[in-house]
Amino acid sequence: MGRLIVIEGLDGSGKATLTRALVADLEAGGASVATVAFPRYEADVHAELARDALYGRLGDLADSVHGMAVLFALDRRAAAPELRGLVSSHDVVLVDRYVASNAAYNAARLGQDAAGEVVRWVRELEIERFGIPVPDHQLLLGTPRELAAERARSRAEADPGRERDAYESDDSLQERTDAVYRELAARSWLSPWTVLQPNTETRVLAGQLGR
Repeated sequence: MGRLIVIEGLDGSGKATLTRALVADLEAGGASVATVAFPRYEADVHAELARDALYGRLGDLADSVHGMAVLFALDRRAAAPELRGLVSSHDVVLVDRYVASNAAYNAARLGQDAAGEVVRWVRELEIERFGIPVPDHQLLLGTPRELAAERARSRAEADPGRERDAYESDDSLQERTDAVYRELAARSWLSPWTVLQPNTETRVLAGQLGR
């Protein structure tokens, strides 16, 4: 039975880059690795609807904190059987964004902290009601918010088809979300967490995760 490892962080924090580095280091150490990234915009209708809402194509749906949270949660519910299968057939499954992203972003939208109502509600919805697999460990990229924002802007400018959505373009929301993420990590929400600083040595980290 493998380990489900989640990578969390702000938009532009470097989650995809870290995922690629960890895959290379884990495989170099002999571990079998699978990767999944949420939201699965191209694979799940709920994620597709959430994307449309974030780009203003579904009226006022994006204004609903709980409505958006349910769409993202349904994407993970649909992927749960695949995740269980990957965990059973690989040493490590790396997931880019997971349940904590729903908790952090929606707490930030409501001005709540990690002890607030919406964080409890997300856990009850995704873990208890939908039966989403619980992560074994969560990694939080502690990239400075200003650097993450600059990366997100640069990425959007370099790719005309990758315009920033309503969450990505809201610097105040990103700042509040970062604070909630750090509180979730401090509280060991759902699992143990490790907060990573820029330029973390991934070979050492891979060795720890692959045990």
